Amino acid sequence: MPATPPALDRDTILAWPKAEIHCHLDGSLRLSTMLDLAREQDQPDLLPADTEEGLAAELAKVDRSATLEEYLAWFGYSIPLMQTRDALHRIAYELAEDAARENVRYLEVRYGPVLHTDQGLTMWQVNDAVLAGLQDAERDHGIRTGVIVCGLRDRRESASLAQAELAASYRGKGVVGFDLAGGERGNPAEMHGAAFYLARKELLNITVHAGESFGPASIRQALFKCGAHRIGHGVTLGQDPALLRYVVDRQIPLEVCPTSNVQTHVVASYEAHPVAEYVRAGVPVTINTDNRLFSHTSMTEELWLAHSRCGIPSSALREIVLNGFRFGFLPHAEKEALLAEVAPLVALPEAA
Repeated sequence: MPATPPALDRDTILAWPKAEIHCHLDGSLRLSTMLDLAREQDQPDLLPADTEEGLAAELAKVDRSATLEEYLAWFGYSIPLMQTRDALHRIAYELAEDAARENVRYLEVRYGPVLHTDQGLTMWQVNDAVLAGLQDAERDHGIRTGVIVCGLRDRRESASLAQAELAASYRGKGVVGFDLAGGERGNPAEMHGAAFYLARKELLNITVHAGESFGPASIRQALFKCGAHRIGHGVTLGQDPALLRYVVDRQIPLEVCPTSNVQTHVVASYEAHPVAEYVRAGVPVTINTDNRLFSHTSMTEELWLAHSRCGIPSSALREIVLNGFRFGFLPHAEKEALLAEVAPLVALPEAA
């Protein structure tokens, strides 16, 4: 029997090349940028503090959110700052820069363009600004990026359809997929069926937030009503053993975000998170940040927590890291080439 690899440490995980495929632009701002933009945009009363330390302390209160809906309300501090081309460009650039600094080689950034049109920008102007910021970061920092456009569960289907049309018009031009985000309860995915029909018809990759704050019925809708290729979160999957087997048999990946799931009380603690159970069952799991700002985290930290508190052993964590590359929405040949490049660098410590 082969020796069990020794436990990992943060430095090893930091050194590994990583991919992140579930990261929200409007939840991943730098504190310093929020303060700068509030001053530049003459919105001094928007933020709850005027120093980085004070803002960090106030935003830490997101951990007290009793529900997913309360957690999402905290985006009221970020989205109003993201209504100009310059702000969108800066935030997108800095997110990719921050990811590159911790050795993220491939990053998928998701957001709902309609949320950034309050001051007169069109969705196309919004998307152009975000793509320009990411492309500049690619040039400066050697990271590869893609955008996932999000429809929104709590908006009319017409808004999701318009965003699906936008996503389709940018397919092959920086947009790699279409998603549905927002509170699940009372906002079923099947109400956005026309948007997903269009997205699939236009050959977009599909991921859907499901099984986060609602049960496996939400995951079933994502798969069978929306045609999802990946599931965002999927925490409640294990409540439906037949569906769990279906996901394993078809190797449908989950985009798991441990800290976010604890914050929104989807799980009681890291130790109670079912992600290790899913890994043992054969589900292809990826680990992601969800929102770097509001979850005050990074890819390195989330992988470390998955290992040290969620109970995922070293060898399985290595496969999870590689899954980020395996299941990213890249063209197959490019994905295979990237995976071949990074796999030898995701090395486990040698046993003593």
